[in-house]
Amino acid sequence: MTSDGLVATAQALVGGGRGLLAIDESVPTCNTRFADAGIDQTEETRRRYRELLITTPHLAECISGVILHDETIRQGKRDGTSFLQVLADAGIIPGIKVDTGARPLALHPSEMVTEGLDGLRGRLQEYSALGARFAKWRAVFPVGVRSPTACGVEANAHALGRYAALCQEANLVPVIEPEVLMTGTHTMARCGEITRHVLCSVFEQMHRQGVRLDGLVLKVNMVLPGLDSPPAEPVTMQEVADATLACLLEMVPPAVAGIVFLSGGQSCERASARLNALNRQTAFARARIPWSLGFSYARAIQQPALHIWGGLEANVGAAQQAVSHRAACNRAALRGDYDAAMEQPGYGTPGSVRVKQQAH
Repeated sequence: MTSDGLVATAQALVGGGRGLLAIDESVPTCNTRFADAGIDQTEETRRRYRELLITTPHLAECISGVILHDETIRQGKRDGTSFLQVLADAGIIPGIKVDTGARPLALHPSEMVTEGLDGLRGRLQEYSALGARFAKWRAVFPVGVRSPTACGVEANAHALGRYAALCQEANLVPVIEPEVLMTGTHTMARCGEITRHVLCSVFEQMHRQGVRLDGLVLKVNMVLPGLDSPPAEPVTMQEVADATLACLLEMVPPAVAGIVFLSGGQSCERASARLNALNRQTAFARARIPWSLGFSYARAIQQPALHIWGGLEANVGAAQQAVSHRAACNRAALRGDYDAAMEQPGYGTPGSVRVKQQAH
């Protein structure tokens, strides 16, 4: 892939009114979610679940790219067809998560640094040869009274810069994910302050390390109050949209190919509604917004389907309808057309589906 190819791939990921589906959970994380849903935690069960997601009918109408895990990129359907081939046949761009997770930052309690740079060049070359066309790296920033510190921000920003440069060297589009976590009691203003600090440091590192911004996608949190913030100060959808866009317009260079939002622990419905508010806002301020605004959701698309499926083959069709429904809600939100009525029972196909329940 040439430099122009990187740009074309980045634009294909964020353009066309579609978003990304993240199914890149680590094995321990996936097993934890299975355990919570009463599902067996085996490699075969994980393969079956990912086959359910990837083979959802008409998925490409709403999803431009799918982020895979190292285990998943090597798996395939029951008939032997690789998942990469299934995605390619559907016109969906395959990607891969390449970080190895966040670990405690030495001498900085409550802060984390994402690892995985050792050997990354070779792994990226392997993933590219397998058929991946983009990659993802997540850095997390817990919010506390005195955190994140400058050290925590800079350590993660530097790693994101090195990762992005290595990706482009390997002809893979880097998706950079600096996430200010929702956990905590912080205000929306505090989230905005930290998000600005983080983005400033991240893009300084992109510049220093020569990363081409038009061949890069930013995956970022919305500006939100902490999940445990006092309920006496609720925020409206419009306030979230205004605060988020103000932050991004101030800190994100116009050359970036596009911005996709993570759900970060929001409910499915709130993630769609807030995404909708952001894109309705752009309709009135199109000239000010230099990037496409999309989504890259994991649980906010998967969660209903996981519980409907329950590990049972008889529930695959109903679970895929739930995937389609959530993907369609988020596609509508990219046009500013999402409405709460879409969540009512009987709306579309999945609302009234009855499924067999997993025996516990």
